Amino acid sequence: MKLSFRPVPLQHQPAASLVDAMRAEISALYDQLDLDAPDMPKAGANELGPPRGTFLVGFDARGRGVCCGGLKELSHDTCEIKRMYVIPQARGRGVGRQLLEALERAAVELGYGVVRLDTGPRQPGAERMYRRAGYGSIGNFNANPMASFFGEKILSKRVAN
Repeated sequence: MKLSFRPVPLQHQPAASLVDAMRAEISALYDQLDLDAPDMPKAGANELGPPRGTFLVGFDARGRGVCCGGLKELSHDTCEIKRMYVIPQARGRGVGRQLLEALERAAVELGYGVVRLDTGPRQPGAERMYRRAGYGSIGNFNANPMASFFGEKILSKRVAN
């Protein structure tokens, strides 16, 4: 499935519906976990928007939003991928990998040389994808109480290309 990606503010459609679906899936997967609870890392419109963040939606050939994900600034050179989600009907077709690559390109465009992410123990497929994409295991950088894998990838080599 070939996708096109473009920034869509988190509170606008189809980004808002995709994030709502992701929240519902995570809540069901992790025993009613609230991603917006005070002890969870912040990843709202302020964090995932300009000038140092972005939120991308991937659109299929029919113009339907099938995936989403955002970038949040951690430091001048480091950002974090947040709210990655692929609709169930599009899974297993390389959509997650395309989304990850689009987010990495956006990180480079925003001037970041390092990107980090996390995922939980009930999402082994996500961890496998991140490891295959070159994310090395690091310590808990964001105090996410539910995550079991924290990954980092250096993008600075891609900036020079």
